[in-house]
Amino acid sequence: MKYTQPELPYAHDALAPAISRETVDFHYGKHEKTYIDNLNRLIKDTEYEDMALEDIIRQAEGPLFNNASQAWNHIFYFFTFSPDGAHEPDGHLRHKIEEQYGSVEQFKKEFVEAGTGIFGSGWIWLSKDDEGKLFITPTSNAGNPLTQGLTPLLVFDVWEHAYYLDYQNRRADALAALWSIVDWDVVASRYI
Repeated sequence: MKYTQPELPYAHDALAPAISRETVDFHYGKHEKTYIDNLNRLIKDTEYEDMALEDIIRQAEGPLFNNASQAWNHIFYFFTFSPDGAHEPDGHLRHKIEEQYGSVEQFKKEFVEAGTGIFGSGWIWLSKDDEGKLFITPTSNAGNPLTQGLTPLLVFDVWEHAYYLDYQNRRADALAALWSIVDWDVVASRYI
């Protein structure tokens, strides 16, 4: 199987000012393309060639894990956003966030603090277990909660290439700006 990079469901400038067109062009257009190209090269003629990407992430190590997970993480990240989606959670997911974190605002504060606190590169995730309990899950480098038996719901990228063109070294500002483009309908659809 050959993995392909899906087209974004919005124009490259649609997420501005939270994420600029230039950042989308470099981040999704170049970084993500490289991960997918490397993934295809690494799985060719191996037992991973016809495996689902999530299974590769759960089983692989080293460069194959890194490229598979980064390819998946970036698609998950960019397909969480919308210029005109539901920018506040509602329904069952909102209730669960309020139950566990006290309020949506408190959850957002803890999420951004956890993302800001990651040393170096990585990802900050909202994940759930099989019982529906929520977790703020920081991972370094290409980490993914799938390897911990969790289901990812939301992710913010804390690699510098995700925000440096727009925010330089202001990671907390970059993460806080992303709340304005999160499509909570997409996040809630993953909570099922």
